[in-house]
Amino acid sequence: MKKILLAATIVVGLASAAGAEEKRLVTVVTSPEPQTQLMAMVLTMQAAQKGAQVRVLLCGSGGDIALEQAPESATAPQPPRGMSPQGLMQSIMAAGGRVEVCAIYLPGRGIGADMLIKGVGVAQPPEMAEAMLAEKTVVWSF
Repeated sequence: MKKILLAATIVVGLASAAGAEEKRLVTVVTSPEPQTQLMAMVLTMQAAQKGAQVRVLLCGSGGDIALEQAPESATAPQPPRGMSPQGLMQSIMAAGGRVEVCAIYLPGRGIGADMLIKGVGVAQPPEMAEAMLAEKTVVWSF
């Protein structure tokens, strides 16, 4: 009986772990609004804490939060917890989330990848499209 219970526990544990690995989230941020950017990061972090593999795609004004010299709107603490979009984005990266700017963001701004925060990449359209179309992937857009 103990062996059956142990086996059942292992199977349930493996199923739970497999389910967690299969949850994927791609968060697309294009909004210039700091509250919207921050809320996108808050919800993405919550998803990561619930076991989802998270990836953040920053385009247009949303890409500005990935700049080393980001606008104050991306770095200023916001109520109620004093977090900023850029600060929480960096926390997502530290927790294993992947953050990338759109492939056309840097050329559109006339700047190079050296202007980005360390660890932020440049999304490659074929790879990003594949990630967004992958089974069990949810796409959030802000």
